[in-house]
Order: sequence, then structure tokens, then C-alpha cells
Amino acid sequence: MYYDNWKNMITDEMFDHGDCWENIIFQSLTHDELMKDFDAGYGSEYGKPFFVWTHDRVYFPVCYDGSEWVGSVPRHPTSEEPQHFGGG
Repeated sequence: MYYDNWKNMITDEMFDHGDCWENIIFQSLTHDELMKDFDAGYGSEYGKPFFVWTHDRVYFPVCYDGSEWVGSVPRHPTSEEPQHFGGG
């Protein structure tokens, strides 16, 4: 089993894109939901679905075969290359 929480995973994704919590405009999770540890490894989905909007990006859960992590896309049109989410 691999336990983590959305706060850690969102923070990692934000770091990868030069974003931070201070840039959040709205998020759909409560503090307790952000901090709740769950099994993010393969199997079933345990993390609560969410959206987090910052000035530059939108963050959301991604799942493949039960393994969960955070993905994000630009909030506005950009030259950033698109990518596939959720698998290989």
C-alpha cells in the first residue's frame, strides 16, 4: 500500500509547474479532505475527487488502475504541450 494525501500530491504538482498555494482562487476540498491520508496505490480509488483553480492552472485527480495522483492543465490558452493522463 502507498498512503498519501491530496495536499502533498497537489503541492508536488504545483512545484513541477512553478505554482504555489498562495495562487489558489478556489478549491473544492476542505482542509480535512486535503489532509486525509488514503491508499493512493493500485486497487480502488479512495481519494475524494476535486478541482483546484489557481491563477495559471487547474488541478484534478488522475487515476490509472486504482493508482491516484494529481494532474493539471493550463487555465488559459498556452503553448504548453498537451499530455495524456491516466496511463502508460
